[in-house]
Amino acid sequence: MTLPEVGPEGQRLLNEASILVVGAGGLGSPALLYLAAAGIGRIGIIDDDSVDLSNLQRQVLHGTSAVGEAKVISAERRLNDLNPEVTIEAYEARLEVVNALDLIGGFDLVIDGSDNFSTRYLISDACEILGKPWVFGSIHRFEGQVTTFNLDGGPNYRDLFPKAPPTELAPNCAEAGVLGVLPGIVGSIQATEAIKIILGVGEPLSGRLLVIDALGMGMRSLSYSHDPSRATVTDLSDYAIECSNPADTIEESQREMLEINPVDYVERVGQGWSPFLLDVRRMDEERIVSLEGTSLRIQHNLVPQRVEEVPHDRDVVIYCRTGGRSAAVARFLIASRSPERYVYNLTGGIHKWSDTVDSSIIKY
Repeated sequence: MTLPEVGPEGQRLLNEASILVVGAGGLGSPALLYLAAAGIGRIGIIDDDSVDLSNLQRQVLHGTSAVGEAKVISAERRLNDLNPEVTIEAYEARLEVVNALDLIGGFDLVIDGSDNFSTRYLISDACEILGKPWVFGSIHRFEGQVTTFNLDGGPNYRDLFPKAPPTELAPNCAEAGVLGVLPGIVGSIQATEAIKIILGVGEPLSGRLLVIDALGMGMRSLSYSHDPSRATVTDLSDYAIECSNPADTIEESQREMLEINPVDYVERVGQGWSPFLLDVRRMDEERIVSLEGTSLRIQHNLVPQRVEEVPHDRDVVIYCRTGGRSAAVARFLIASRSPERYVYNLTGGIHKWSDTVDSSIIKY
């Protein structure tokens, strides 16, 4: 009440506002707590998951007594205890094409606490159709990102990220790991953005992506703008939010991922074949062992950002520990561009190489 930028009128705006939070996990936890504490009049929560003990280091909205319970039920109880004067609407469901427009249409603003590309594209498209702003947040290990999309006709998610990689290239927090306090930082900034928008104060992160490096404890802001070549979204479809991006211009024979086993690879190299050998494992794996002749290492989930480092005009052979990640990267490279040569997955990866070519190659 004493803040000049808020005061009684600002508190009235907060009380009359409605915000939908998609996800009651790592990002949703701090965002929901601070929205309720700020007095947002109506808060919606949609999540179809249940509380798990292994998530509690980052999902601080919940406690051990709620393990096994639906997250939205646990969240509703905690928020009502924090501020019984706000209205909590819990939706134990998944945000999907069939319910997105009706659900998002009932709120002033959306905070994205999801952990997958399909949901983000769905939120983006629904908000663009409805003219609703939404606050994006993402976390990965020690890095976070925050921005505000679709504010007063500003740029949207598809302007910043026109294409999504396959889900295999985008591991969630459970798979990739995340510093437990990082979602607290990012989710709190998301709540700040939402409150600023409701109050009409400050400078929202519209057209600016805030990148947070928790290891170096630094932040930088990257500018982006609306893509004039992008068609305005007018309707929702399951196809539009698929994470795969098949390239219709690629010949059918080229679109399929090719496989090559280690023995055949060595034989062909011995005959003069010189492909680009791409290692898509992590740095710690590279320190254990690498295949001779490796041209470059790019961690598999970073390939979409560094795809231009992989040549178009050479055959590309991709390897990892056992062949799973390399297969996903091979499919992505074929689907996301029109290669002039062939893309191969080295079947079995390091393990099969050790079994069939050189037993001195360490299996780990």
